[in-house]
Amino acid sequence: MTAAYPPSLPQYLIERSVKIALEEDLGQAGDITSQATIAPTSVARARINTRENGVVCGLEFAQTAFSLIGSGVSVTLLASDGDTISAGAALVEIAGNARAILAAERTALNFMTHLSGIATLTQQFVARTEGTAARICCTRKTIPGLRAAEKYAVRCGGGHNHRFGLDDAILIKDNHIAVAGSVSAAIATARAFAGHLVAIEVEVDTLAQLEEALSAGADAVLLDNMDDVMLAEAVAITGGRAKLEASGNVTLDRIPTIARTGVDYISTSRITMAASPLDFGLDIDIS
Repeated sequence: MTAAYPPSLPQYLIERSVKIALEEDLGQAGDITSQATIAPTSVARARINTRENGVVCGLEFAQTAFSLIGSGVSVTLLASDGDTISAGAALVEIAGNARAILAAERTALNFMTHLSGIATLTQQFVARTEGTAARICCTRKTIPGLRAAEKYAVRCGGGHNHRFGLDDAILIKDNHIAVAGSVSAAIATARAFAGHLVAIEVEVDTLAQLEEALSAGADAVLLDNMDDVMLAEAVAITGGRAKLEASGNVTLDRIPTIARTGVDYISTSRITMAASPLDFGLDIDIS
């Protein structure tokens, strides 16, 4: 299998998110605590260290936070997003104006802790698919404003992205089917509407609906909240005619059995919505 290129995110998306976060934190007057306690010409050296094992993500967000805060701050990255890290490892070195370093500290750490938590949990899910062809995917259940960053973190953890929004693929869900009248009717009208590069996926919760979706020519079928026996039956019925995605009640404990049913994808919101932050700290070098 051809190896994928490392995950990446356009710099303008990183800068947009970081600018919003800095504006939120600095308010109208900036870091008044540092202004009150530290001379404007004071310089410092610091490191961002990890206090837990995991997968690091968000290093470029941290670097951007320090670069946008003002001139006179240099940043050296000692790791790359997607690296597996051990507690105690130094990941970033910062040097320059002390006020600037402290003003950007929380923004830098917030991105790193949140995105690294997602990457770490994703890696745990991916590890449980070993020996199968199933891929772990995220969903649109993300924190508003952070979707691109969170989906990037999923890729850093070895996972894959589902659609980014309502505009990049057609996913016909139960409410669409209820209004359209049937699975086949919804697929037929979607096919008439869609461009030739737009995939059509439909959500089903019974094997009868699956057969209807296959007959109507769905490109992919989301198998919603099916148990492992039903998932295996769905794979047998499909026979490779469409991509199959298992979703609903996806837990770390259950992943291995879902993957062994033969589905192509396993989607879960847990990797973005239930990931615990990874613990990092910025430590001033006082030696």
